[in-house]
Amino acid sequence: MSFLSTVPAGRLLRAWSAPVAAGMLLAACNSGTDSSAGKTTTPDTASTPAAAAAPVADTPPWYHQYRGVLPGSSDSITVHLQHLGETPGETTLGRLVGFYTAPDGHPYQLAGDQPSGTDSLILRDISREQATGSSEGTEWLLKQNGTALAGTLNGQPLRLRLVSSPTGVQFSARNFSADVLPRPDHPEDSIAAHLSMYALVPTAGPSHEKLAASIVRGLRGDTIETKPAPTLDALWKEQLAYFTKEYRKEVAPLAATMAKDTSDYRPRATLAYEQEANSYVLWNEGNLLSIGYFGYDYSGGAHGLYGTYVRSYDTRTGRALRFDDIFQPGTKPQLEGILGRYARPALGLKDSEPLKSALFQNTLPATRNVYLTSGGAVFVYLPYEVASYAQGEISVFVPYSALQPVLKPGLPNSGGTVASR
Repeated sequence: MSFLSTVPAGRLLRAWSAPVAAGMLLAACNSGTDSSAGKTTTPDTASTPAAAAAPVADTPPWYHQYRGVLPGSSDSITVHLQHLGETPGETTLGRLVGFYTAPDGHPYQLAGDQPSGTDSLILRDISREQATGSSEGTEWLLKQNGTALAGTLNGQPLRLRLVSSPTGVQFSARNFSADVLPRPDHPEDSIAAHLSMYALVPTAGPSHEKLAASIVRGLRGDTIETKPAPTLDALWKEQLAYFTKEYRKEVAPLAATMAKDTSDYRPRATLAYEQEANSYVLWNEGNLLSIGYFGYDYSGGAHGLYGTYVRSYDTRTGRALRFDDIFQPGTKPQLEGILGRYARPALGLKDSEPLKSALFQNTLPATRNVYLTSGGAVFVYLPYEVASYAQGEISVFVPYSALQPVLKPGLPNSGGTVASR
């Protein structure tokens, strides 16, 4: 595991993207800020008895593309970097989330923070292939330098220039957050549930409205692409009202019991439920867009549940690319064999080690939770799906060169033809 294994489960969502399973409650909240290319508008605050209105975020949310050359490499990379915004009182751990792709199309993940009141960005590579197993791993220490980011990568000079006209889909970003009291007429309870959501909003392109609707569906956990999509504000109201009702029904009696009987030992922290739903750019160039829908749910106990549901889109039409749109029918057994060859680096195993050293079984099934980059496909497995919770979320990259026999033609990467590298 990477340094993230030392992060409390309730904070892990801010440092590592992971799956949104269908049916997981994805909560939104009552204070939102729209941000686009550094432009901030005054947030709309919903008036509702269900939650305490959250203050305006100190740092507005944003999505930017940066380009640069990593030390020791001659190939430039595009970094898709997002700031999830901050809610006063929250930790800033992991409020920065990023993805970049190596020349072969292999994606890597970044996570970090921006210390409050500074223009410094502290990032780390958290993909298993890059992680060193400690908090002293691969560090990107950057500062704003005009519109660019300049600093060091593991002590070597690094400069990333802002892409003023991003390739692919252009986005603004919006975040929401709210605290919900278990007993609104008892402010002395000193516990509350916290909900938050970070949403990408496509702003241009022939299919940006379809993509916007798809992102809302993804944040809600829909499995049917044709299902009508609400607005972001309607989604927040719907989820907040439902969460508030269920949270109070479950926790209010417990809070009342604890207030009367102080000898009844139960940590108050276990009543501070938390839910988060975010959308992340995994790939965004040419005609291909890949989005990760992250969800986290803590409702008492030792740790919460988290995960990332992923989806790719053909930006020319806004059409979602499901498993059956990417792979030829009847090829799952063949895919399983291919995945077995490429899973070991993602699991931290040597070539000679059996998969069962890290997984429940000695094979890796072909999950339908898959997305595309320019160079291959990434298969994403939820915690507990194929391994213990300690293994976290597992992402396995397979290059197109290995997938050629099982791919359908005409995928929207490399101008509509499947890359052979």
